[in-house]
Amino acid sequence: MNLEGRKIIVNKSAKELVEMLKSPEGYRELMPNSLQSFEVRDQGFKFSLKGMPEIALTIDEISEEKVVLKSASSSLDFALNGMMNKISDTQTEVQLLFDGKFNPFIKMMVEKPLQNFINALTDNIEKI
Repeated sequence: MNLEGRKIIVNKSAKELVEMLKSPEGYRELMPNSLQSFEVRDQGFKFSLKGMPEIALTIDEISEEKVVLKSASSSLDFALNGMMNKISDTQTEVQLLFDGKFNPFIKMMVEKPLQNFINALTDNIEKI
């Protein structure tokens, strides 16, 4: 299952975004308003949103071109990729891409909430 967020322009350099996103704490301010809990872990973080199960992510890869967050749970196989394209020294184009391997039943249940989550993250990234 692949989901895409819209492409946005962020008024920060790719280097500034990397500095913010290399630390698990940097993701707290990007979370939607429905955030119920957020816990920093070793190489990532765990969070829960209203109406969704708890999700644990690890920061798998980070560069000025992309950030890869992977599921910390062996039972869920997915990655959330933040693709970054430098526009200028002060602007970066960002797009979130979700890639998950789910059975058809799980896909049917999670597709709409995940798209809403990606849209909310995109909106919050645009505000930073």
